[in-house]
Amino acid sequence: MKNKHLKILLSAPRGFCAGVERAIEIVEKSINKYGSPVYVRHEIVHNKQVVDELKKKGAIFVDEISDVKDNSRPIIFSAHGVPKSVPEEAKFKNLSYVDATCPLVSKVHRESEQLHKKGYEIILIGHKNHPEVVGTMGQLPKGSIRLIETKSDVEKLKVEDFKRPLAYITQTTLSVDDTAEIIGHLKRKFPAIKGPIKEDICYATTNRQSAVKKIAAKCDLFFIVGSRNSSNSVRLVEVAKKAGCTNSQLMHSEKEIPYDEIEKSNTIGISSGASAPEKLVQALLNNIKKGREVSIEEIVVAEEKVVFKLPKELN
Repeated sequence: MKNKHLKILLSAPRGFCAGVERAIEIVEKSINKYGSPVYVRHEIVHNKQVVDELKKKGAIFVDEISDVKDNSRPIIFSAHGVPKSVPEEAKFKNLSYVDATCPLVSKVHRESEQLHKKGYEIILIGHKNHPEVVGTMGQLPKGSIRLIETKSDVEKLKVEDFKRPLAYITQTTLSVDDTAEIIGHLKRKFPAIKGPIKEDICYATTNRQSAVKKIAAKCDLFFIVGSRNSSNSVRLVEVAKKAGCTNSQLMHSEKEIPYDEIEKSNTIGISSGASAPEKLVQALLNNIKKGREVSIEEIVVAEEKVVFKLPKELN
């Protein structure tokens, strides 16, 4: 039986953002400058293929600074940011380090410090135990930042618990719509609450979600290429479902391509998280195209020209 025509809608922007590109380049340039191995605390970005390729080039990934076996080698901090205690520990052990924290995450860190200095009590909207949240909460003394994840968490907050002015900050990779709802709840409960001058959810998260929203309702099936521990990739799956494609799936490194579902589909949407290399999208496309009559249309909602400078020690 002849395969029917399949339409693929490619969402753009997708894939690497400026912060991820910078973090990967920091590891590569550090290896070139200092030789291998260089240590990296946690996954530099949340993508298995990226991590595996950097391992081959001479990066050793560790969970904590205490896992570093050779203190003469430099260590790199991941794009998600680290608590203040981490560089302090590196200095104590005389380890040289390079900070690959995304500048947009660093912006949230600076906001939290400024708010704390001005006497605000701070609420952080984010996902518990995500490295970015751990890093942001670790910018201030323990107990200075209160974490909330959902609208029901807002309901549990008691007005009388807060003795000082109140402000909120957010993780950079959240769902734009879900976060707006949580902020709305916060503002209704605490009308005087202060928010960031420019929202904390980053441009790349916003653009990738907008692009997925634009095409999801036209699709029978939607693939998001990304890792299971990638917050922004998991959010894209949720966004696609909410925007009208209930059969939206995360295509991570261990997931088989569901060819039976592809056969039942007329239109498939594809996007990728901010830490997923474009070659993974192209590999998925090539597998889908085999033996099929396929047309591909790229739907672009924004042009991204953001580039972040490397740390001065690598220039």
